[in-house]
Amino acid sequence: MEDDIQEEVLSEFRERRLGGWQVLQLTAGTGLAVYAVWAGILMPGFRRVPLKLQVPYMPASRAQVSNVMTLLRDRSGGIADLGSGDGRIVLEACRRGFSPAVGYELNPWLVRLANFLAWRAGQHRSVSYRREDLWKVDLSTYKNVTVFLAPSVLSLLQKKLLAELPEDALVVAGRFPFPDWTACKVEGEGVDRAWAYRMRELRHGHQSQDEHEKTG
Repeated sequence: MEDDIQEEVLSEFRERRLGGWQVLQLTAGTGLAVYAVWAGILMPGFRRVPLKLQVPYMPASRAQVSNVMTLLRDRSGGIADLGSGDGRIVLEACRRGFSPAVGYELNPWLVRLANFLAWRAGQHRSVSYRREDLWKVDLSTYKNVTVFLAPSVLSLLQKKLLAELPEDALVVAGRFPFPDWTACKVEGEGVDRAWAYRMRELRHGHQSQDEHEKTG
């Protein structure tokens, strides 16, 4: 099932035409060189990162941002976007009252682009984009987390989120779902789809599974 979802999303990427601004953003995301695609080229800031952890930059569409925000409706508090790219998720979350609104991104070109877009929108003092390794970031204070990352990264990220996030945290994944988690809600279709996960339910499920394995 997960393979079907991944193939569907990748197929839509191949068919979707990019506008001039998107191409410019993609180019900026790779150090003003050739932009990265799923089959593609290593990005600046990721050359020392293991291949399976590299995440090519693909800007979120308006529909993707909208679906993420729909899943975050009625939520409040701080939000962290892991692999924040050009910062549009953080920017929209800030507009909707999330504070602090923080993006973590390893690519320096994308951090600069995100800060420029926040400045252009007049929100540069309300958002924060940090060039940090998401594996070293302490997520224990965030009740809302968003991720637009590759399946190979999501499978490894699950353990970190389960260990660090508060009990009432909500995680929203765009484009690809977490491979071993069951979403509490799904919004959108195809490449624009987003999945929401409640940390309390996930932990309860894992505890029940562990107890079953011990008694089995």
